[in-house]
Amino acid sequence: MKKLALLIPCFLFVVSCAKKEPVDLIITNAKVYTVNSNFENAEAFAIKDGKFVAVGTSEEIANAYESTNVLDANRKTITPGLIDGHCHFYGLGMNQQVVDLVGTKSFEEVIARIVDFQKEKPRAFIQGRGWDQNDWDVKEFPTKDTLDILFPDTPLAIERIDGHAFLVNQKALDMAGITPETKVAGGSVILKNGKLTGILIDRPMQLVEAVIPKPNKATQIQALKDAEKICFDLGLTTVNDAGLSKEIVYLIDSLQKSGDLNMRVYGMISNYPENLDHFLIKGKIKTDKLNVRSVKVYGDGALGSRGATLKEAYSDQDGHFGAMITPAAEMEALATRIAAAGYQMNTHAIGDSANIVVLRAYKNALEGKKDKRWKVEHAQVITGNDFDYFSDGNIIPSVQPTHATSDMYWAGDRLGAERVKGAYAFKQLLDKSGTVVLGTDFPVERVSPFLTFYAAVARQDLDNYPEGGFQMENALSREETLKGMTIWAAHSNFEEDEKGSIEVGKLADFVILDKNIMEVDSAEIPTIKVEATYLDGKKVN
Repeated sequence: MKKLALLIPCFLFVVSCAKKEPVDLIITNAKVYTVNSNFENAEAFAIKDGKFVAVGTSEEIANAYESTNVLDANRKTITPGLIDGHCHFYGLGMNQQVVDLVGTKSFEEVIARIVDFQKEKPRAFIQGRGWDQNDWDVKEFPTKDTLDILFPDTPLAIERIDGHAFLVNQKALDMAGITPETKVAGGSVILKNGKLTGILIDRPMQLVEAVIPKPNKATQIQALKDAEKICFDLGLTTVNDAGLSKEIVYLIDSLQKSGDLNMRVYGMISNYPENLDHFLIKGKIKTDKLNVRSVKVYGDGALGSRGATLKEAYSDQDGHFGAMITPAAEMEALATRIAAAGYQMNTHAIGDSANIVVLRAYKNALEGKKDKRWKVEHAQVITGNDFDYFSDGNIIPSVQPTHATSDMYWAGDRLGAERVKGAYAFKQLLDKSGTVVLGTDFPVERVSPFLTFYAAVARQDLDNYPEGGFQMENALSREETLKGMTIWAAHSNFEEDEKGSIEVGKLADFVILDKNIMEVDSAEIPTIKVEATYLDGKKVN
């Protein structure tokens, strides 16, 4: 017994001196929201070769692992890398290359920004994006008259913030061959007293897009790099780009492979024949940073420009129902073709009429199939029993909480007091589907995921309006919101086994925040700052 007593401390000494496993990075003393299946907290984790190799308490990690790179997080909050479930990543970058009209409070301010931009960076074809007449005192579409006077010989096209309307001058109209007699299905050429106003809604915009000079490769690369910096600084590590061309898909792939672009991109190809004919035959593309396996389709337009398609007329415009960009028969044929190719279909649907067209097409195309994860992008206005379509396991709602807080001032005018109750119904959609994907639709909305989080849980603007929140029966809990920005978004991309939570074997994507997003007063959420963003265990901002 005496010998045994002497051996015990020796054994403990040997165990305590056992060789620890070397790793690339250890994070310790943190408040880690793992977002695993039990939504557990942890204090520390170890990373090797770009993946999490252990998650636990600070003591557990310190006892088993060693590294020359150890970071004491000082009890700061850490979440998985954030995923924007619906955005326009390349579009955000291109916006940095044109006139920024976001936040303008009048058409006069729009004009002033264009004039200043053209003085500083003269363009042969002036482009801009971000105006929203609903933010002005005069909440009517502007006309081209002033632009024709200021720029009679320089074509100009400025895009509404939702991407569903152009204001163009006469020079651009002439180049595009647009006259008062021009008719294009799936949109409108707006006239006043029989004359062109310069406003084009949805599909007629393509006539102008066809005459806009294409950006050169250097501009495209700069756009992608600019967008990446903005997103990394805000804690985004994966973006779902809702509509890319073949050219940009392969540019992103080449830049990622050369190390010049690191953002992970879930790329939805735009619904154009050249894209479908290439990708649906080629099949899916999957690397560690690029995933191309889905098609972005437009069902209708936007509510703000009255392009969303409604079952009953707009409450603030008699006899107007909006317009389908992709008619029902075409939607059915597309769904059948995309399903046969094994691709995912992700369709923009705002109005209740557009939503039911999309939901029926999905149901028919996926009959007898399981776990296909087709998404309804926006799912903005749903009525009656149409919510039940989200219960079959094949259809996922992909929504943007800041759309609710941007639209709430006038959505009731468009829809009426009763119909608006089925709009921005995030909780009701979650209850039916079991998951809900959260995004921003940037640059339609601001990039910040913290504004997304705040809009989902508080449903108020930054001035705390309205008191008590907008239709709070459809608010999400903080846990649901974080899942919608991480693991549920990853699931919708068929990537839940590689990202979306802090678990052993997954990619080491995470963010360190300056405040605890799960505990601070909701009014503080929009002010949260990202102290660091990590991708593959490496700091990228």
